[in-house]
Order: sequence, then structure tokens, then C-alpha cells
Amino acid sequence: MYRVRVSKAARKRMEKAPEDVLILFGELLQDLTEKGPVLPEWPHYSKLKKNKYHCHLAYHWVACWYHEADSVQIEVYYAGSREDAPY
Repeated sequence: MYRVRVSKAARKRMEKAPEDVLILFGELLQDLTEKGPVLPEWPHYSKLKKNKYHCHLAYHWVACWYHEADSVQIEVYYAGSREDAPY
């Protein structure tokens, strides 16, 4: 089991998300908790840089997270518009 933290900024951006995207975001958080940072079954999942990953929640919505090797902590540092994503 992993501990997943969602940044304040990511939470604030998700307040603007449609309900179907919020449901997927909840499912992503559950998968991160249970399976860890590597989730190739998620749409457009990819490793961005060392210890950074992302996937699409919908066409215009993405989530990005960070995981330090040998740690049980995962931080979702961005969730929001694909156009504003930090990658």
C-alpha cells in the first residue's frame, strides 16, 4: 500500500472538473494507493522524467504524480487541464 497526497493546487483545479472526471480521479487515487506509481493500464500513461508520471483522465484533463524510489509516498502535484500541464 502506498500513501497518496494530493497537492492543494491540484485539489483546487479538480473542483472545476466535471463529475465524470472526478470519478476517474478518485479511481486513479485508489489505483495509486493499491498498485503504486506505475499504471500502464491508464489512458496515455507515461513516465515523464525520473520519478514523474502522468495519465489522461479525459481528453482535456490529466493528472501528474511524483514518486521517490524506495518510498511509499506518492504526490499528485498536478490535476487539471491538459493545456496547462507542467510537462
